[in-house]
Amino acid sequence: MRRTAGMSEPALARRRLADAAATARAASELGAVLLRYPEAAVSLHLRGELGAGKTTFARGLLHALGHQGRVPSPTYTLVEPYVAAGREIWHLDLYRVGDGAELDYLGLDGFDSPGAILLVEWPERGEDYLPTNDLQILFQIKSQARDLTISPLTEMGRQLLDAWKRESERAADAGNP
Repeated sequence: MRRTAGMSEPALARRRLADAAATARAASELGAVLLRYPEAAVSLHLRGELGAGKTTFARGLLHALGHQGRVPSPTYTLVEPYVAAGREIWHLDLYRVGDGAELDYLGLDGFDSPGAILLVEWPERGEDYLPTNDLQILFQIKSQARDLTISPLTEMGRQLLDAWKRESERAADAGNP
């Protein structure tokens, strides 16, 4: 994993997600945070085994950013582009990628545009061809629940995580665990 030079070991955040609704709420909290950073180009890597909640999280995030339509899994298309909150958003699923070099053909050149968001499921399949990851979001299946571990890998990632923690506390105080 790439990390911005000079960053100390990242502070982790952990959270237990009881069900799909809890996963969507966690994504919605991150969406509220991303809306406060409208000019930041952000890369989020979603890791976890099949069925761990990556696509559910991506859907919740896109809806929190204002996308009104359906959010299909990009398993077969590899990439689904969106525009929400005035931002370009790319949702990638690299599960079927055999060689990371295939990403050169996806047209991710515009990712560095202000406010662009890149959501990547199965990033390990194309890591060397992806922009620097700001936040790693790991989903682990634990019985009927999911454990979520968030690691910032850049200074922007650290800012997002700190703001996400505050947003989570605010939501809990408002009665939305």
